[in-house]
Amino acid sequence: MAEFDGLKAIFFNGTLKKSPETSNTDGLLQASAELMRKNGVEVEVVRTIDFAIASGVQPDMREHGWSEDDWPALYERVKSADIVVVCGPIWLGDNSSQTKLLIERLYSNSADVNDKGQYIYYGKVGGCIITGNEDGVKHCAMNILYSLQHVGFTIPPDADAGWIGPIGPGPSYLDKGSGGPESDFTNKNLTFMTYNLMHFAKMLKDSGGVPIKGNIPEKWEDGERWGFHNPEYR
Repeated sequence: MAEFDGLKAIFFNGTLKKSPETSNTDGLLQASAELMRKNGVEVEVVRTIDFAIASGVQPDMREHGWSEDDWPALYERVKSADIVVVCGPIWLGDNSSQTKLLIERLYSNSADVNDKGQYIYYGKVGGCIITGNEDGVKHCAMNILYSLQHVGFTIPPDADAGWIGPIGPGPSYLDKGSGGPESDFTNKNLTFMTYNLMHFAKMLKDSGGVPIKGNIPEKWEDGERWGFHNPEYR
């Protein structure tokens, strides 16, 4: 029995290239995905551009003028996952439009609650993987990890990894001679990230998730304050 049997992970690839076109982001994320599989994690990889995900911040944009929206079905896969890894390339120093779209749609469901009454992403862990040949790995990671924790994901230590080639036109991660797959720095960060995601997901699952004291929105609306007192300033 593998150490992390029973865990599920979903990797979202924010590449702008439709399948089956080669994605350098996919090349890097697959190293993490394979390490998870070796440890008993059930892994799914989703290339968002292959789906008709509508723009917007409502759970189902078909109710807001869009003729189609694949997000509700993808959201069901997120709900069943213990680990969510947001991956993508750098464009103009920032996350791709597909990565931004995914974050907006994750946000659209962030007011949903789990079976304990907490926000829906409580008890799930999040991480990110970035590729590119221009500056921006840390900037992109900061944006993703902030966004994930803001909507309820738990972010473990060292929850990001990336590879960056020479600034400007140059080889991409999977190009022959790029040095990407051989980068010790990238491979170390990817390994630490992968294991920390699995460790924290298992700890949360084994302990029943995040404790419920002080974080149930319905109880707050009913007047429960768990000891918080807001003094009146005159």
